[in-house]
Amino acid sequence: MRPLVVWRFSDGKVGHDSQSRGLLGALARLRSVQALTLNPLPAWTALKSLLIGHCPAWRDLPAPDLVLGAGHRTHLSLLATRRAYRGKAVVLMRPSLPLSLFDLCLIPEHDDPPIRRNVLVTRGALNRIQPSAALETSRGLLLIGGPSAHFVWNNENLYRQIAAIVAADPAIHWTLTTSRRTPADFLEHLPPCPPALSGDGERERPKTPSSLVREGRESLLLKIVPFAETGPDWLPAQLAHTGQVWVTADSVSMVYEALTAGAAVGVLSVPVKHANRVSRGLERLAAESWVTLFADWSPGQALPRPPQTFNEAQRCARWIIEQWFA
Repeated sequence: MRPLVVWRFSDGKVGHDSQSRGLLGALARLRSVQALTLNPLPAWTALKSLLIGHCPAWRDLPAPDLVLGAGHRTHLSLLATRRAYRGKAVVLMRPSLPLSLFDLCLIPEHDDPPIRRNVLVTRGALNRIQPSAALETSRGLLLIGGPSAHFVWNNENLYRQIAAIVAADPAIHWTLTTSRRTPADFLEHLPPCPPALSGDGERERPKTPSSLVREGRESLLLKIVPFAETGPDWLPAQLAHTGQVWVTADSVSMVYEALTAGAAVGVLSVPVKHANRVSRGLERLAAESWVTLFADWSPGQALPRPPQTFNEAQRCARWIIEQWFA
């Protein structure tokens, strides 16, 4: 078969790119793909192209079989491309325009999408993580988010949870990382983590290089990697080998990334301002044994692995291939 020509529109936002890149990668694992990543047109230019049915900016590119985009800035470019070149238009997340304008809408279930022929409901937002067969039970990851519209942030509340998790099993070596939303004072006030116990029951001195020890907060049990010191591929690389992951409740996208990798996933408690779609989605995941809420966990209790493979990008890509390009 000839390669599928796929245009992916990127608005430059990391979260949106993770979704569209995840779907593109899943398509490439099923079929040969010729992919082009494009910036969306300015709104007025895209609207004009949509009305006249012609996109001069892209006239020298191979016509697409499929156009993908996540984020409001990509919507008009998706529709303009579809009208000019007849490629199937796939929008990720609930669009700001009517759903009927797109060939396929991939919408997370926590957004309460309507039942329609062109709507495929997903468990969370798609991502580019792949299920891993190299997860190590001795490695743990603590993913810290930050204030959001739905949750009340409290450093002290999280410090207590982190201390309990790190102390619960000395055999696990934890890495803690922050996000761009994490308050600046979170790491500044993070209490020291006790060093690991040696074989005779004595506390060992931290053996990490002095350049990595941040005022005593690191030990053999906990390594700190601030968001500023990570790159776009840091988290996928960590998730490919980490057996246990705890994520703050506000960071639902990272919950789904950890599930996709196949890790045992716990959710750190962050007080909810009011019941919302994010908190309800996490409660549903916990009820179905996908994740463990911190309130339901006790020290010494091993986090359960996901009950089955979780790979929404692959499921959506397979649907697209089978429906349109079999």
